[in-house]
Amino acid sequence: SNQLPTCCSCIVTSSTTMRLNISLLLAAAASLPSSASARGPSSPTPLVSLASASKRAFITKQTSSTADDDVVSTTTAAASDATTLAATAEDLATLIPHGGNNIPESQPLSQEPQLDPVADAPLISDIEMLSSTLAAVVKKENPAVYELYTRFRKLGMDRAANPDDVESFNQMTKLAFDISPDDALGVMKTFSIALNLVNAAEVHHRMRLVRENDKEEMAEDSSNRVGPLPMIEDSIRGTMEILLKDDGVDPEALFQKLITQKCEIVLTAHPTEVNRKTILRKYRKISELLAYLERPDIHPFERAEALNEIRGIVAAIWGSDEIRRTKPTVQKEAAGGNAVIESVLWDAIPSYLRKLDAQCRVTLGRKLPVETAPIKFASWIGGDRDGNPNCTPEVTLEVVTHQRLRAAKLFLNELNVLYSELAISSRFSKELEDLAASVVESDDKIEKYRRVIGHLRKRLVRTVKECEAKLNHMDSSVHFTSAEHTRGALSGWEDVEPIVKAEELLSPLRVIYDSLVETGFELVADGHVSDIIRRVAVFGLTLVPLDIREESTRHTLALDAITRHLGIGSYKEWDENARLNWLQSEMNSRRPLFRIRDVVTNAMGLDLDIRKTLMVYKVAGELEPESLGAYVISQANTASDVLAVMLLQKQFGMTKENGKLMRVVPLFETLDDLTNSPEQLEALFGVNSYIGSINGKQEVMVGYSDSAKDAGRLAACWAQYTAQEAMSKVAHKHGIEITYFHGKGGTVGRGGNPALYRAILAHPPHTINGRFRVTEQGEMIRQNFGSSEIAQRSLDIYTAALLRESFVKQVEPKQEWRDEMQRVSEVSCAAYRHTVRDDPRFVPYFRQATPELELGRLNIGSRPAKRNPKGGVESLRAIPWTFAWAQTRMHLSAWLGVGAGLSSGTEEDKRVLREMYEEWPWFREIISLISMLVSKTDFSITKNYDELLVDPSLMSLGDEVRNKLVETRQAVIDVSGTQDIGGPHIQLMRASSTIRNPYVDSINVVQAELLRVLRSMPEDDSPDLTPELQKVKNTRIDALLLSIKGIAQGMKNSG
Repeated sequence: SNQLPTCCSCIVTSSTTMRLNISLLLAAAASLPSSASARGPSSPTPLVSLASASKRAFITKQTSSTADDDVVSTTTAAASDATTLAATAEDLATLIPHGGNNIPESQPLSQEPQLDPVADAPLISDIEMLSSTLAAVVKKENPAVYELYTRFRKLGMDRAANPDDVESFNQMTKLAFDISPDDALGVMKTFSIALNLVNAAEVHHRMRLVRENDKEEMAEDSSNRVGPLPMIEDSIRGTMEILLKDDGVDPEALFQKLITQKCEIVLTAHPTEVNRKTILRKYRKISELLAYLERPDIHPFERAEALNEIRGIVAAIWGSDEIRRTKPTVQKEAAGGNAVIESVLWDAIPSYLRKLDAQCRVTLGRKLPVETAPIKFASWIGGDRDGNPNCTPEVTLEVVTHQRLRAAKLFLNELNVLYSELAISSRFSKELEDLAASVVESDDKIEKYRRVIGHLRKRLVRTVKECEAKLNHMDSSVHFTSAEHTRGALSGWEDVEPIVKAEELLSPLRVIYDSLVETGFELVADGHVSDIIRRVAVFGLTLVPLDIREESTRHTLALDAITRHLGIGSYKEWDENARLNWLQSEMNSRRPLFRIRDVVTNAMGLDLDIRKTLMVYKVAGELEPESLGAYVISQANTASDVLAVMLLQKQFGMTKENGKLMRVVPLFETLDDLTNSPEQLEALFGVNSYIGSINGKQEVMVGYSDSAKDAGRLAACWAQYTAQEAMSKVAHKHGIEITYFHGKGGTVGRGGNPALYRAILAHPPHTINGRFRVTEQGEMIRQNFGSSEIAQRSLDIYTAALLRESFVKQVEPKQEWRDEMQRVSEVSCAAYRHTVRDDPRFVPYFRQATPELELGRLNIGSRPAKRNPKGGVESLRAIPWTFAWAQTRMHLSAWLGVGAGLSSGTEEDKRVLREMYEEWPWFREIISLISMLVSKTDFSITKNYDELLVDPSLMSLGDEVRNKLVETRQAVIDVSGTQDIGGPHIQLMRASSTIRNPYVDSINVVQAELLRVLRSMPEDDSPDLTPELQKVKNTRIDALLLSIKGIAQGMKNSG
């Protein structure tokens, strides 16, 4: 989750605190000209002005000594009119220290402490150009909104320049109080677009920095053997250099580990992407155009056209409705996931694997096997039934069929290109000759590669036709007309069999590849043929295999209905031993429990929800095995929960023998579940029939977000650590290879970590072992896989981290550290639960102080925000729980309880904690992440929400929570030893937040006012809500939704 680097309002060196007037960086430079290509002399004030050709910035140093450090402050001389002076990046060079390592880590921009005055100057220029473009559009369309926007922005800049001055904040709240509904809507829209433009510029800048680093490396390396991947620590090239030269790893051992490691990224539909897909495409195009504008050979006319295209896109965004008016269906969510694969990953995967192959040849002298797939993808979209009544068995069938259809069409297009390329009429291997001879009907007599490829094309057409026919028989599905887009005659497709399994396509492609290599056409083999083989290895004939997820109680209720129907009692009321005995007996029995057609016709008289649960198995049993991945059981807490799914699979014909048995993955997500997980695995591995079905392999999912919501951040982290350690020991004892599936969100509160490389290295020792499965969701899919370059960079980080982890010397925590972590965890958990669970004021306070109740209007997901609509915080999903606190800049879900845990204990305890931070990567990473989130909190903002929205009887709780935040900030500072303190509002400041805060501050203030007014208006069904008042209310609701989107963009994460 990379964020924009810029200089902080407080930048700290070892002995000097340098206070920079943010107005220098974020001024509205109305009269200062920029480059002629970006903005004419009469253009309106840019909405962001970070750099200028002008150097009329007057910086006066005022030094005062304190007991600990010298404070250097800066002041500006600015005219009383609209002219505000802006500093260039070069002006700041003398104020901002910077440096680097020989093999630097590609630090996520959200972790950068300061602006690099040279490297980041192009980013600043891009932002100014985009901001000027938006300024011109807004001023032309609505001068009043433009005027209000600039007033809000200036107040935000003033506040950023001096966080201790409350006057600018007070003026901001007054301006929000006076704003009209229509103006509020326009201002919120402008803020939201401005922040998205900053993000678009940053996406391009991420890759710009990597390329610049490459250029420097190539200039220094005269051997011309530098390889295509960047020389940075979290790239495979940098990692190989470290492992080979610094760690002395044997090249052959490194190569073997690389080609056998497996990382699977699971795309989920968790509702955290606040932007519509059509808007996202526009911002992605802007990032691409920024890259295009940097081409050294670009013609002035081409530059002008590209700039005009950017202006047109910005104008189109301004004219678009950015709000989703209806909730997406599961099918639409799945289509969105497929779009990422088709538009980005389909080309990014073979491109990255070509580079990985080339890097292996340069660094190791070895060629990467063409079928090697160190990274694969899977999906939950269409199979995640946990708490989503809209994900029905019929929807699952439709989504899988769509994915097979899309895969067949994509491969058909690739084979069309390959057919035109391989017009080779001589020199074939014996295997290719035999394969071509097996094709009965073909017009290609001499060109035998074409003969084989033509047959495969016909089979893919048959596959397309069959998928379309299935979809056209589904009532809810979109109807299709056939569109093969083929080249050449493909008649006769009716006479061939469809391609069902990946091997049916991979096998002949392998023969073609080997034949080309054997007969001297290796360069041809390493081209399009290799790309297609790699796509088959990664995507198969299903695009992505679909996981199914269901809650354990659903299976309990289904089996209870079955046992009652059979007259043998109530499964639900049996204890664990009784359940295990019955499940084992039935798993070993040849007799079915019931006839499947009795479920289809509901002759058993089942409850509709129970029938729906069972029909999922019927659908799964009829699908091709490659279409499905894991069966994940949420809220799993006993061995019988796993065996229940195994028995139901058996009942519907899903067995190991026919290859349709899905691997069953228990999800341990609460503190108690994690604590008890080793015991449950021990019981599970004691069941012979189960052990005989899993081929010595077990996957376990670790829930990060729900465990943090249950017990608080520190307690959850320690429970996850110790649970994985203990489960690994149990698996090793029984000779089982265990793989952990990490269910992480984008935010720190939900287990996310923008520093992905370090995060993987910091996992508990001996728990990854070259096997890693992790979820990517919502806005994180866009940030990590939104463009081909960014996607390849993300793939490189995952591959490099997994390889490095296999060889890194693991830090085993001392017993003293374990004892201290256990103590801190217990104190932290108790403090967290005391506030969240035990204090009767908390739930009403949470509902009033945050926009939690209003989040449902965003329509960003197909499933409800709660598993149980009538429940409290415990039933609230982790995403809206985290999302709501992020909106108010409290981020409570990421830090509550941390301060109590870290600050408790004796001086000896604190010494041990400091030692843990210095020597234990896992602990240091947790503290660093918490400090990052704490740096995003804002006292005045959260207090303003309280004063406007919270009942007076509950406001004392808000004060208590903010006091706990102060405690947490100080505790993190004490443990880490940092002196990065910048006033009462912002501590542990990160550079990336500085540019966004003036924008997000203003949005927060307007949002709080909108919530106050909306909550005082009549309900929609009230007779007091007149048509005129309804119109005003609708306008305010739209403004509120845009404010939620804007804050999410400014914070760079939502759930």
